[in-house]
Formats: sequence, C-alpha cells, structure tokens
Amino acid sequence: MSTIKKVITYGEIMMRLSTPGFQRIQQARSFDVTYAGGEANVAISLANFGIPVEFVTRLPNNEVGDACINFLRQFGVGTTRIIRGGERLGIYFLETGASQRGSKVIYDRSGSSIATIETSMLDWKNVLADASWLHISGITPAISKSCADSSIEAVRTARSMKVKVSVDLNYRSKLWKWGKSAQEVMTEIVNSADVAVGNEEDAEKVFGIQAPGVDVMAGKVDPLKYKVVAEKLKERFPNLEKIAVTIRGSINASHNTWSGVLLDGSSFYTAPVYDITHIVDRVGSGDAFAGGLIYGLLKYGNSQKALDFATAAGSLKHSIPGDASVVIVSEAETLMSGVTSGRVSR
Repeated sequence: MSTIKKVITYGEIMMRLSTPGFQRIQQARSFDVTYAGGEANVAISLANFGIPVEFVTRLPNNEVGDACINFLRQFGVGTTRIIRGGERLGIYFLETGASQRGSKVIYDRSGSSIATIETSMLDWKNVLADASWLHISGITPAISKSCADSSIEAVRTARSMKVKVSVDLNYRSKLWKWGKSAQEVMTEIVNSADVAVGNEEDAEKVFGIQAPGVDVMAGKVDPLKYKVVAEKLKERFPNLEKIAVTIRGSINASHNTWSGVLLDGSSFYTAPVYDITHIVDRVGSGDAFAGGLIYGLLKYGNSQKALDFATAAGSLKHSIPGDASVVIVSEAETLMSGVTSGRVSR
C-alpha cells in the first residue's frame, strides 16, 4: 500500500446538525453535531482504507474551523493544505426520515469560507505535486462562481500534470443559484476527468441522460438499463476511461435496494444487489461508493473487483450514523465474499 501516491479531495466541509433519533426539526430541542461534506467523506473513507489522502478546503480561522480539522485528523486525513479565512462555516440541518416519510435537508451555507474563496488562494501545481489522484464533486462548483472557477482550475491543472481525476456528478438543485447552469459548468469539469461517478438521477439532472423505463420510486431498478446512461456519457465525454453509476431502489425511507454498474471502455460490469431493510443513515453512501471505487481501482487493478468493493462499501455505510463511512477494507471484502449475516465478530 505504501507505493500508492497521495489522493487529494477538494470541497466544502460543513457542520451537520441532525435531529436525535427520527425527530422532526420542529420537535427537536437539541441536535447531534458532526462534520460533513461530499469530498471530506471520500477522504475519510480512503484514510480508513489505508490510502494517503489530503483534504483541501477553506475554513474560518476560529474554534469551529479548528474543530473541523480535528475531526478530519482523527481519521488520518491530511489537513496541511487547508487554508484559513472567511467569515463562517457552512451548516446543514438533517431530519432523518423513516418508513414512508423521507429525510429532509436544509442548507445554511451562504457566504461560507469556501464560498468566498478566490482562485489565487490555492496553488494547484503545488497542491498536486506529490499526488496521483484528484477527486471533486458537482457540489463544490454549485456553491458559488468562485468555487466553480477554482474547481475548473483544479481539474485542468491535474490533467496537465497527468494526475487522475474523478468527478462525482452530485447534483444539488438548492445550490445552483449563482448564474451558470450545472450542465454548463459540469461539462467543463467532466471534460478534464478520467472517472465519472453518479447516482441514478445525476446524469439526468445535469446532462439530460436518463435510463429508459426505470421506476426508482417503486423500488424496481434494473442495473442493465444503466448501461445506456454510461454509454451516452462516454459518447459525450470520450476522455472518460471509467463511468460508474450507483443504483438505489427506494421502497421507503427505511428500506432500499443498492447496487452499481461500471463501464470500462467497451466492457460493462454489474455489482450484486443488496437489500437494505433497516437503514440507519443513508446520507454519504454515494461518497462511500466513490471512495471505495478509487481504492478498488488503485489497489486491485480489476474493474469488476473495484466495482464490487465500492458497492459493498456503500452498502455498509447505510448502517453507520453520520455522513462519513468508517468502514475498513476487511469489512467490505467480507461483504463482497457473500457474508451478509452481520454476526458478532469475536
């Protein structure tokens, strides 16, 4: 594992305030505090898998920013590239759904430290000098124009330096408010990527590419139908070497099916379907998949095994409270092998 060079992830980390248990926001008189963000979640997953990883962001120069850094460090994530400044840390409120009541997210992140970042604040050639991989998502450029500019600069610099780039399409309708459309900006970013990841809706919301005859809300999804999505993305972005799609069937808020597919050149791979009947926390499962895929591609050099590992990692995340997945390699590999009993390990 020591031969694997550093992975860099870039994005926003926020304070997550979630209602205790399954309370509604109106009921809550206290909130559980943790720290969360798509690219930070990927960094934590990779650190737990033993991959050297640095998270890049901008945080306020106060005790809340310090708490974020300490949170990342406890998992072994590098923080030396984090810059300090700005007025505040972004916040999001989470109300966890159950049964037929879906979860709800409310953002309070306008004017956050990273939203006001300037491209001159990060020297991407220096940041990426000892890296083999850069990961970013569609959330970061959605935050503000300056975040979009910084994201585009990051992926273009990485490509010029022959650093692999992975992009999670991650569409957030509540964020794309600053001017340009998601399609316009994400086209520029994906043009510099080697690997694209998305869920069953991202390709449709960002690029208008839809899986034919799929009824996600009925909990019935056919992995083979997502081959069309991956192939159309490949046609639009021939630079992409690999395209992965996570597939979720939403039976209700507590019961989902979960799988994934991967297009590698002309070869198409499907993962096992997991039936997740008692969801603890589904937020961050796509990030766990992305982290698992990066690990699998770096470690195994086998597309099927990488996809299976990523899907297993994402499935296990549903059992873990908080955004970040603290799954280790042996747990994901055990699930990959078909052991799904959940028996006590003694």
